[in-house]
Amino acid sequence: MQDIKTPRWLELFDDEDLSFLKRFLLASGSLKELAEAYGISYPTVRLRLDRLIEKAKIADKREISGPFEKKVRGLAADGRIDAATLKALLAAHQEEMEASRESPKPSRT
Repeated sequence: MQDIKTPRWLELFDDEDLSFLKRFLLASGSLKELAEAYGISYPTVRLRLDRLIEKAKIADKREISGPFEKKVRGLAADGRIDAATLKALLAAHQEEMEASRESPKPSRT
């Protein structure tokens, strides 16, 4: 059997996201049917779908430099952190990474 590599955009989705996507597919893309299945409003389903779309776009938009960036961009797409917080976290992380590259490594003797 051939090994199938998981697409990069799919790696941002957690189990809950994948469950939602599966139900979305099984509902033939009907947001109304999905809202009824979850017992929530249509706008809430639409918001959830929009956030998943943003997660997929994040992976396609640019190369993600590592696990930290992947995580915080996913949190932003989920609405768990705002854009200003995302920007501040990424800037601080970038500064830390640059500082660690510039500082001399301690010698082991």
